[in-house]
Parts: sequence; structure tokens; C-alpha cells
Amino acid sequence: MNRIHRLPSTRRRAALAFFGAACLASVDAFAQAGASAAAGAAYPSRAITIVVGSSPGSTTDGLARAIGAEITAATRVPVIVENKAGASGGIAAQAVARSAADGYTLFITTNTTQAANPHLFRKLAYDPVKDFAPVGALVKGYLLLVTNPRIPARNVTELSAIAKQQPLTFGAGSSSARVAAELFQQMTQTQLTYVPYKANPQAMVDLVGGQVDLMIVDLTTSLPQVKAGKLKALGVSSPKRSPLVPDLPTIAEAGLPGYEISYWNAVYAPAGTPTPVVERINALMQKAMTAEPVKRFVEQNGMEPFTSTPAELASFQAAEYKRWGAVIRTAGIQPE
Repeated sequence: MNRIHRLPSTRRRAALAFFGAACLASVDAFAQAGASAAAGAAYPSRAITIVVGSSPGSTTDGLARAIGAEITAATRVPVIVENKAGASGGIAAQAVARSAADGYTLFITTNTTQAANPHLFRKLAYDPVKDFAPVGALVKGYLLLVTNPRIPARNVTELSAIAKQQPLTFGAGSSSARVAAELFQQMTQTQLTYVPYKANPQAMVDLVGGQVDLMIVDLTTSLPQVKAGKLKALGVSSPKRSPLVPDLPTIAEAGLPGYEISYWNAVYAPAGTPTPVVERINALMQKAMTAEPVKRFVEQNGMEPFTSTPAELASFQAAEYKRWGAVIRTAGIQPE
């Protein structure tokens, strides 16, 4: 006769409690996964806010508005672009980092906030890695070296010579613009005075007005002023000439061999945003980047499409963090 071995009552109750808890945990996990997937499928169901860390008229602002218009066309959901300039994009970054992780507050930003600022400031009000969920890269772009017309330099070599003879100032409203000028100083062995601004368009106003002498800044901000005859362009920071100004040499060929610097734009959501929602946003962004108005904006502003998956953006950002750190150290910039 087979005997049935029973556990003591206390052990039996403990075992039942354990298996019950395990079952409940599995059900809860399944429910959470289902809710997360449902959230992704239903997204977006209300207005989306895209925060940018620069003022209206900047490259990032224009790109965000072009993409937002395409998302609205595809989803019939309003997209609001909110400008929070200041602290080299830090004010905008902090605002997004503290927002609800539901996909309705997004951050279209640059290497300034996500790769350069940690090396430029001793303390940041946000963590560029821990506070954000990478969504996808968007574009890469290059910068234009421009001077006020009263500076007599006709090329980079002459500008370097003038900078060694008299004090010159440069304006910058982003880390990209600042590091570009600091790297120029380091490579030409000159000393320029840095004048900080909340955003590059504000610095551009003073450059046109003669309050500062030069900038190395995105083409969106600078090229219209060059075409209007209000500024003088001496070179582009790309490895090859820009199709927008094919007669303008690169800074490297204009007298500074080895000089090259670029920037990039990407999309982030607050950390903790459900993966299906992140993937849905990425799909919307990818589709928007193929729309003719967005492609035209990218081309007209001297940028190149540079799209990615969330995982690819995370890896790229990690590499860029190291690269910008090296550039900043090479330029001799001390954290503020």
C-alpha cells in the first residue's frame, strides 16, 4: 500500500503562500506587460509636447517643428514645441527629466546636453543617461566659421594672424559652438574671449551688431546672415565642402589642417517610458524623417539624415560622451 506523505501544516501553509505569491506575481507581470503593450498601441491619444533647449529660429527648433507637423499629419494629434533656452540646454533637459514617463513630453536635443555638458559643468541638474530613455537619432550637422565684416580676415590663416595681434571675442549659445571655438584657439595657438549666451540666435544678433567678433555655429543660424551680406564666412567644419556653399572651403583646407567638428540631434523621453511607447515614437520619428518637408529642411540647413533605433542611440551617445570629453580636454576647457 502506498503511503501519502503530508507536509506538516505550518510547512504546507508556507508552501501554499509561496506558490500563491508566485502566481500573483506572474499575473501582475503579465498584466503590466499587457498594459504596456496596450499603451504603445493607443499612443498617441492626446497632445504631445516636444521640448527644445534653444530659442525659436535655431536648428533644433526648426527640426522639431518640421517633425512635429508630420506627426500631427500622421496621427491627427497636436504637437507643441516648447522652447526652454538657457544653461546650454540644461533647463530643457531638467524639465523633461522631471516629466511623466508616458511619452507625451519628448526632448529633441543635441550632443550639447547628452555628451558635452557633463564635461563642461561640475554640477548638472540632470543625468544625461539615467534620466532619459533614448528614442532615436535624427541628423548630423556641421558648423560655419563666421566673422563680423569689420574683421579684415579673408581666410582662416589671416584670422589666426589677427587673433594673435589683437584681442577678439567669440559668442556661443551652445556647447557645440563653444567647443568649436575653443578647439580653434587650441589649434591656432590664439586667445579669444568667450562671451556666453542662452542660445545661438541671440549670439548671432550681437555678432551682426558687432558686439562680438566671430562664431563657429550651425548653418541654420549663420547662413542667412552670410547671404544677406551681414556676416563673412571663412569655412565649414565638415570634412568636405557643403553643397549649400560649394565655393566655401572647409576650415581644414582654408588654413587649419585637421580641424573638424560636428553636432547631432536626437530624440529622448523621460526614463521609465514604456518600451512599446518608445518604439511607437521611434516609428513616428522615422516616418517623419522621410517626409519631403523634413528632408528639405535637413538639406537646406546643411545636415545629413542620421536615424537609429533606441539601442543604437544609447550606444552612440556613450561613444560621443567619450569623444566630446576628449575634445574638451584637448581644448583645455575647465569645468565651470
